[in-house]
Amino acid sequence: LPPLPEGRFYIADILGMTVVTDEGRDLGKVVDVFKTGANDVYTVRGDKEYLIPVIDEVVLSTDLTARKITIKPLKGLLEDED
Repeated sequence: LPPLPEGRFYIADILGMTVVTDEGRDLGKVVDVFKTGANDVYTVRGDKEYLIPVIDEVVLSTDLTARKITIKPLKGLLEDED
């Protein structure tokens, strides 16, 4: 497949990546990516399932080599946080 512009990724590359918060909390792995009208959403499954919007305010970095996505959850994004 041809290379994508910086900050863009193929879904196949994202599936299976580990998602952690900026505070180091492991949320699980990306099991699905679906497109909405405005942005993609990652389905992340670990002890629980989370829907993570792929927006600049939430996704801080995507490291394909380390297979890790770091996020900063918005208030209320993770149901067990205030």
